[in-house]
Amino acid sequence: MALIDRFLARRVKRGQLTVTHADGKTLRFGTPDPAFPDVAIRFTDRGAASFIVRHPALGAAEAFMDGRLVVERGDIRDLVNLLTANDPWEAGADALAANPLRRSVAAVTHRLNRINMARRSKRNVAHHYDLSDRLYDLFLDADRQYSCAYFTDPANTLEQAQDDKKAHIAAKLALRPGMRVLDVGCGWGGMALYLHAKTGAEVLGVTLSEEQLKVARARAEAAGVADKVRFELIDYRHVTGRFDRIVSVGMFEHVGPAHYKAFFRQCRDLLTDDGVMLMHTIGRMNGPGITDDFTTKYIFPGGYNPALSEIVRGYEGLRMFPTDIEVLRLHYAWTIDHWYDRTTAARADIVALYDERFFRMWQFYLAGAGAAFRHGGLCNYQVQLSRSRTALPVTRDYMIAGEAALRQA
Repeated sequence: MALIDRFLARRVKRGQLTVTHADGKTLRFGTPDPAFPDVAIRFTDRGAASFIVRHPALGAAEAFMDGRLVVERGDIRDLVNLLTANDPWEAGADALAANPLRRSVAAVTHRLNRINMARRSKRNVAHHYDLSDRLYDLFLDADRQYSCAYFTDPANTLEQAQDDKKAHIAAKLALRPGMRVLDVGCGWGGMALYLHAKTGAEVLGVTLSEEQLKVARARAEAAGVADKVRFELIDYRHVTGRFDRIVSVGMFEHVGPAHYKAFFRQCRDLLTDDGVMLMHTIGRMNGPGITDDFTTKYIFPGGYNPALSEIVRGYEGLRMFPTDIEVLRLHYAWTIDHWYDRTTAARADIVALYDERFFRMWQFYLAGAGAAFRHGGLCNYQVQLSRSRTALPVTRDYMIAGEAALRQA
């Protein structure tokens, strides 16, 4: 029995996986279960299976991207969900934690990639966010919210869930008209424009993506609020001034652990004496780890999802009050389900923009990311910090009331 067949025999217990090798040999693993996918795959050449075994960190992704691994029943999301659902995060020890030598080698290998100096940050951001605007239009909501949505009901549309995310965050910021807000990593400007429209706050959004900057500025001009909602191409380390509120959504993943203290120190220094910040980030439920090789090579070079302990160490000693920490568990899995479905429906358009290999890469990225939140060790953290002990109410009731009012409005 081939090594990959031994692995699958151990891994797939519930649900069924049918594997056809290049020589025509067919094997079935697992037991049919209506709660688990039924998937069939085929290897198109004799070396594909061994390539995956030899390169476990990248092999399956690249074999799928290159057409050497073909999903014949179900799709790549079904395959990833079948494998991860049979080995959920809560059921076992993290592979790196269980192997000290592997953990040490991985830590050394990734150390330089996790040091995101300013000169590298812009290049890393451009790798992902300066892709064609058309690509993001094809799979994101109309406001281009490229971060975890907030599902008050799993059946909600993506548009509703993204609007609810903005209301959820705005309510935590406890904004008042005339306040000055800094949006660190403002994307295409949706959050900044929302905060101004709903609360009257003046907002400065900063980004390292030239493409995002163009869109954000055009949106502010079109809305007639360019004097109240401004956008700049600048690293957060170089921002000056004082702000009543700071919001950062989906940007902290690009900071790098070596710079967490500097990030929070800069935010503290930019806040007024009674200022408040809200940071929304992907996080890991295990301790500190590493970014997988596929994500580093193809999707987010320099990206890293922090453990909560790393976030806390980042602001410890800076005399900032942690006023609220919320954990969003399945919300990102539901968000990515929508992105995956829209990506798959737009296959012809994406292939025309790039090529078939890029489309398969994007599918694999979304399939793997969704599974990491559904079955793996990823979640989202919303961390609220204040420079003042008394700037915010001492119960969370204001958040609930404020969110309800924003949704109604």
